[in-house]
Amino acid sequence: MTQVTDFSVMAQDGQPFSLEAYRGQVLLIVNTATGCGFTPQYQGLQALYDRYRDQGFAVLDFPCNQFKGQTPGTAQEINDFCSLNYQTTFPRFAKIEVNGDQADPLYTWLKSQKRGRMGRRIEWNFAKFLINRQGQVVKRYFATTKPERIARDIERLLGEK
Repeated sequence: MTQVTDFSVMAQDGQPFSLEAYRGQVLLIVNTATGCGFTPQYQGLQALYDRYRDQGFAVLDFPCNQFKGQTPGTAQEINDFCSLNYQTTFPRFAKIEVNGDQADPLYTWLKSQKRGRMGRRIEWNFAKFLINRQGQVVKRYFATTKPERIARDIERLLGEK
Protein backbone atom coordinates (compact mmCIF):
# COMPACT_ATOMS: atom_id res chain seq x y z
CA MET A 1 0.00 0.00 0.00
CA THR A 2 1.34 3.40 -0.94
CA GLN A 3 1.80 6.00 1.77
CA VAL A 4 3.02 9.58 1.83
CA THR A 5 6.48 8.54 3.03
CA ASP A 6 7.00 6.61 -0.23
CA PHE A 7 7.36 9.90 -2.13
CA SER A 8 10.27 12.16 -2.80
CA VAL A 9 9.72 15.80 -3.64
CA MET A 10 12.00 18.65 -4.56
CA ALA A 11 13.39 20.78 -1.77
CA GLN A 12 13.56 24.50 -2.42
CA ASP A 13 17.16 24.15 -3.55
CA GLY A 14 16.08 21.69 -6.26
CA GLN A 15 17.51 18.64 -4.52
CA PRO A 16 15.38 15.50 -4.00
CA PHE A 17 13.91 15.21 -0.51
CA SER A 18 12.34 12.01 0.81
CA LEU A 19 9.13 12.42 2.77
CA GLU A 20 10.37 9.40 4.74
CA ALA A 21 11.71 12.10 7.07
CA TYR A 22 8.10 12.56 8.26
CA ARG A 23 7.37 8.89 9.02
CA GLY A 24 5.09 8.58 12.05
CA GLN A 25 3.97 12.21 11.99
CA VAL A 26 0.59 13.77 11.32
CA LEU A 27 0.87 16.02 8.27
CA LEU A 28 -1.15 18.76 6.66
CA ILE A 29 -0.09 19.11 3.01
CA VAL A 30 -1.11 22.40 1.39
CA ASN A 31 -0.65 23.93 -2.07
CA THR A 32 -0.09 27.60 -1.37
CA ALA A 33 0.07 30.95 -3.13
CA THR A 34 1.49 34.30 -2.12
CA GLY A 35 -0.94 36.49 -4.08
CA CYS A 36 -4.31 34.85 -3.44
CA GLY A 37 -7.34 35.91 -1.43
CA PHE A 38 -6.63 32.88 0.80
CA THR A 39 -2.99 33.85 1.40
CA PRO A 40 -3.81 35.06 4.95
CA GLN A 41 -4.34 31.37 5.77
CA TYR A 42 -0.55 31.24 6.19
CA GLN A 43 -1.18 32.77 9.61
CA GLY A 44 -3.56 29.99 10.62
CA LEU A 45 -1.26 27.31 9.21
CA GLN A 46 1.61 28.70 11.28
CA ALA A 47 -0.60 28.72 14.39
CA LEU A 48 -1.39 25.02 13.86
CA TYR A 49 2.28 24.25 13.36
CA ASP A 50 3.29 26.15 16.49
CA ARG A 51 0.58 24.48 18.55
CA TYR A 52 1.14 20.86 17.51
CA ARG A 53 4.67 20.43 16.12
CA ASP A 54 6.07 19.17 19.44
CA GLN A 55 3.44 16.41 19.34
CA GLY A 56 4.54 15.10 15.93
CA PHE A 57 2.72 17.38 13.49
CA ALA A 58 4.01 19.28 10.47
CA VAL A 59 2.57 21.52 7.79
CA LEU A 60 4.17 20.84 4.38
CA ASP A 61 3.94 23.84 2.06
CA PHE A 62 3.98 23.33 -1.71
CA PRO A 63 3.84 26.65 -3.56
CA CYS A 64 1.91 26.38 -6.83
CA ASN A 65 1.55 28.95 -9.61
CA GLN A 66 -1.18 27.12 -11.58
CA PHE A 67 -4.10 29.22 -10.41
CA LYS A 68 -4.05 32.60 -12.21
CA GLY A 69 -0.31 32.97 -11.64
CA GLN A 70 -0.80 33.81 -7.97
CA THR A 71 2.59 32.47 -6.88
CA PRO A 72 5.13 34.35 -8.95
CA GLY A 73 8.72 34.61 -7.94
CA THR A 74 11.66 32.50 -6.93
CA ALA A 75 11.90 30.25 -3.90
CA GLN A 76 13.80 33.03 -2.10
CA GLU A 77 11.12 35.61 -2.93
CA ILE A 78 8.38 33.26 -1.70
CA ASN A 79 10.32 32.59 1.52
CA ASP A 80 10.93 36.29 2.08
CA PHE A 81 7.24 37.08 1.55
CA CYS A 82 6.07 34.35 3.93
CA SER A 83 8.66 35.14 6.59
CA LEU A 84 8.09 38.89 6.55
CA ASN A 85 4.30 38.85 6.29
CA TYR A 86 3.31 35.68 8.17
CA GLN A 87 6.44 34.62 10.10
CA THR A 88 6.15 31.07 8.72
CA THR A 89 8.63 28.46 9.92
CA PHE A 90 7.05 25.23 8.66
CA PRO A 91 8.73 23.27 5.85
CA ARG A 92 8.34 24.71 2.36
CA PHE A 93 9.29 22.85 -0.80
CA ALA A 94 9.96 23.77 -4.43
CA LYS A 95 7.15 25.22 -6.50
CA ILE A 96 5.11 22.44 -8.12
CA GLU A 97 2.13 21.76 -10.33
CA VAL A 98 -0.83 20.02 -8.74
CA ASN A 99 -3.03 19.41 -11.81
CA GLY A 100 -2.45 18.33 -15.39
CA ASP A 101 0.21 16.31 -17.15
CA GLN A 102 3.01 17.90 -15.13
CA ALA A 103 1.37 17.36 -11.73
CA ASP A 104 3.81 16.23 -9.08
CA PRO A 105 3.42 12.48 -8.35
CA LEU A 106 2.69 13.27 -4.70
CA TYR A 107 -0.33 15.33 -5.73
CA THR A 108 -1.47 12.73 -8.24
CA TRP A 109 -1.53 10.24 -5.38
CA LEU A 110 -3.17 12.63 -2.88
CA LYS A 111 -5.98 13.40 -5.33
CA SER A 112 -6.52 9.68 -5.98
CA GLN A 113 -7.01 9.11 -2.25
CA LYS A 114 -9.60 11.82 -1.57
CA ARG A 115 -11.71 13.43 -4.25
CA GLY A 116 -12.78 17.05 -4.08
CA ARG A 117 -15.56 19.18 -5.53
CA MET A 118 -13.91 18.88 -8.95
CA GLY A 119 -13.26 15.16 -8.67
CA ARG A 120 -9.56 14.48 -8.78
CA ARG A 121 -8.55 18.06 -9.58
CA ILE A 122 -7.29 20.55 -7.04
CA GLU A 123 -9.82 23.34 -7.21
CA TRP A 124 -7.66 26.26 -6.04
CA ASN A 125 -4.82 27.44 -3.85
CA PHE A 126 -4.83 26.28 -0.23
CA ALA A 127 -6.47 22.90 -0.75
CA LYS A 128 -5.40 20.77 2.21
CA PHE A 129 -4.80 17.07 2.81
CA LEU A 130 -4.59 15.63 6.34
CA ILE A 131 -2.31 12.59 6.68
CA ASN A 132 -2.31 10.23 9.67
CA ARG A 133 0.74 8.73 11.40
CA GLN A 134 0.53 5.70 9.09
CA GLY A 135 1.02 7.94 6.05
CA GLN A 136 -2.55 7.66 4.75
CA VAL A 137 -4.80 10.50 3.58
CA VAL A 138 -7.71 10.75 6.01
CA LYS A 139 -9.35 13.98 4.91
CA ARG A 140 -9.31 16.60 2.19
CA TYR A 141 -10.30 20.20 2.88
CA PHE A 142 -11.30 22.84 0.39
CA ALA A 143 -9.44 26.10 -0.06
CA THR A 144 -12.19 27.87 1.87
CA THR A 145 -11.58 25.76 5.01
CA LYS A 146 -9.76 27.93 7.49
CA PRO A 147 -6.85 26.18 9.21
CA GLU A 148 -8.29 26.66 12.70
CA ARG A 149 -11.28 24.50 11.67
CA ILE A 150 -8.87 21.58 11.18
CA ALA A 151 -7.48 21.63 14.74
CA ARG A 152 -9.93 19.07 16.14
CA ASP A 153 -9.11 16.58 13.38
CA ILE A 154 -5.38 17.07 14.00
CA GLU A 155 -5.85 16.51 17.74
CA ARG A 156 -7.76 13.29 17.07
CA LEU A 157 -4.98 11.94 14.85
CA LEU A 158 -2.24 13.00 17.26
CA GLY A 159 -4.04 11.02 19.97
CA GLU A 160 -3.93 7.83 17.91
CA LYS A 161 -0.84 5.66 18.20
